[in-house]
Amino acid sequence: MKIAFIGGGKMAEAMISGLLSKGSIEPKSIAVSDVDHDRLTILGGQYGIECAADNREAARGKGIVALSVKPQVLTEVTDGLRGELQPEQLVLSIIAGARIKTLSQQLEHDSIVRVMPNTPAQIGAGISVWTATEAVNPNQKEMVRTILTAMGKEFYVADERYIDMATALSGSGPAYVFLIIEALTDAAVHIGMPREMASALVLQTMVGSVRLAEVSNKHPAELRCMVTSPGGTTAAGLFRLEDGGLRSTLTQAVTAAYQRAKELGKE
Repeated sequence: MKIAFIGGGKMAEAMISGLLSKGSIEPKSIAVSDVDHDRLTILGGQYGIECAADNREAARGKGIVALSVKPQVLTEVTDGLRGELQPEQLVLSIIAGARIKTLSQQLEHDSIVRVMPNTPAQIGAGISVWTATEAVNPNQKEMVRTILTAMGKEFYVADERYIDMATALSGSGPAYVFLIIEALTDAAVHIGMPREMASALVLQTMVGSVRLAEVSNKHPAELRCMVTSPGGTTAAGLFRLEDGGLRSTLTQAVTAAYQRAKELGKE
C-alpha cells in the first residue's frame, strides 16, 4: 500500500502517525504535499516520509490519494489533479461537506471514498464514518479500513447522506464535549474548588462515565437514574439542566452543524 496525502494538516498527521505506529505501512510508502514548506519540513523530519510541494508529484504512483485540505481550496486542488489520476488509484477524501458527486466531477475520477473522521483520531481514539462509490473494489475497501482503524474505530455506511449527519455529531461532537468539560471545571472553581483538582475530577468523571456506558449495555437514561436519588443533589442539578434547556440546546447544536455541513456541500 502506497498513499499520498494532499494537505499535511493535523488530521493527515494523525493518519500518518497511526499507520506508522501500527506498522501498517513503511515511511517510504507515504508522501505528503502542502503549500506550507515549514510544515513539510516538520512532517518529513519527524516521520521520514516523502515530501513534495507539488500535489501531482506526491500522488504519482500511489495507490491511495488522500485529500486532506480545507474545503475553501478544494477546487484549486482538484483542478491540479484532474487528468493526472489513473483509474486504479483510489481517492480518499476527509474534506468536510465535499460530496462524492462533486469530487468525481471535478477530478473526472470514479473510485472515491468519503470519510468523516474526528479529532480523537490524533491519539488513536477516533471514530470515522465512511462510504464508497461502486467503483471501489473489495481490496481497496480493506485498505481503507486499515487506514481508519489506525486512528480508532470505523463505521461504514452505504448512504452518503449519513456522512453529513456524522459531521454534525462525531465530527463536531468533540467540541461540544470540550465545552462541557470547560464549563464543569469553571463551575467547580466558582464554588471554591482548586482548578487543578476540578480539572482532574471532571476529566476522570467524563472518562469513567463514557466507559461505563460502553460496557454496561444499559440505556443512558437508566444509567442516569442509577445516579439520581429522589430529592438528592443529582436530582437538584438535573432539574436545573433540564430547566435551562440543555437537551434542547444540544439538539439544536447538532441540527445547526448538520445544516452547515449540507451548505458546505453546495458551495
